[in-house]
Amino acid sequence: MKSRTPAGLLVTWVLTRALLLLCVFKVIVVPGPDVTSDVHVIYQGWFDVLRSGTFPLDDVTWQYPPAAAMAILSPALLPFLEYASAFFLLAFLADAVVLLMLLYVSERRGASRRGTWVWVVGLPLLGQTVYARYDVMVTAVAIAALLAAARHPRAAGVFAAIGAMIKVWPALLLLGTRRGRATRQTWGTAVLTAAGLLVAFTVAMPGALGFLAFQKDRGTEVESLGALVFHVARQFGWNGTVQLNYGSMEFLGPHVDVVSTLAQVLTALAFGWLVLWRLRARAWQSATLADAGLTAVLLFTTTSRVISPQYMVWLVGVAAVCLLFHDSRMTLPVWLVLAATFVTFLEFPLYFGNVVSSDPLGVTLLFVRNGLLVVASLSACRRLWRATVTEPRLADPGPPPVQTAHDDTLTAR
Repeated sequence: MKSRTPAGLLVTWVLTRALLLLCVFKVIVVPGPDVTSDVHVIYQGWFDVLRSGTFPLDDVTWQYPPAAAMAILSPALLPFLEYASAFFLLAFLADAVVLLMLLYVSERRGASRRGTWVWVVGLPLLGQTVYARYDVMVTAVAIAALLAAARHPRAAGVFAAIGAMIKVWPALLLLGTRRGRATRQTWGTAVLTAAGLLVAFTVAMPGALGFLAFQKDRGTEVESLGALVFHVARQFGWNGTVQLNYGSMEFLGPHVDVVSTLAQVLTALAFGWLVLWRLRARAWQSATLADAGLTAVLLFTTTSRVISPQYMVWLVGVAAVCLLFHDSRMTLPVWLVLAATFVTFLEFPLYFGNVVSSDPLGVTLLFVRNGLLVVASLSACRRLWRATVTEPRLADPGPPPVQTAHDDTLTAR
């Protein structure tokens, strides 16, 4: 057990988080679009609908599983504050909870402090978007699932299911559970918890499954990997447009549906690789669950039709858990994620106008950010495969061939 928590880590967290709060409360104004408008306008509008006892049935921007209502309704816990102020403070508290969880593991269980530093330094690289979306809240739940898995697999299943019913992606963290009893306990509990939540919301509030149709119809968002095709095509006369569609800035025009379909094919292939990895894996170390989780979230983020800036919060959170473990193989992918997080801040909000107009600066920033994510994804896949498939196979080539009676006769002759 380490002697004490480093003062530098806590001072860094306090200073960076104070800066984030000053930004979302607009004491410091950051150039570019107002990232807090989602809270002031969209979230608050959903809040008014949800507290009436129904989901936003006619709002195509509602594209989240039913338990997302808990995050949107959470400012009601602070009724003495106006909605946006309460939301920002609750996002700050979720950030603090993550810090406490990481500190507990690193200081009390002998884990590495690198993971805590990744969260403390990495999260503010994204700027004020961190507190202006509810992703930091669901990331806190996902981190709780990862940290609970080693000693309390059923608790990990509960947390993963709650996270998945808020924003789907925490379900990916279950792919790395050790085969056997741990998988049965974690996955079984997760399925029961998710089913219970789904039934409860479906019975209690109309429209609990409406998000499925709205999510299905999304196109290619301007920050996604596939969008690079159209950013380049615009330089050669492609006549499509960029419009606000299904809650994000998307390309509309010729061949967009083809690129969107290809993105979904890439996502399916990524899932197939993850299934193959799980079937072929021969060894689990203490870091395997988190390493596999980071690999899965990287693959699904990078291949998505939409790469919203707040998705980087997920990656930073899972990356922080990876580096708590001394035997993690994800050091390089984590550094690449941190670099991509900072470039994301540059492309949104600072130079988002350049991105939307596909000018050289905007296109360059997207090539760099998405390139970093692609390299991080491929590196994570390679490292995970080597650690759990290749190296264990080389270390254990299998039992020697069985010598038969016929072989004995030949040897005697």
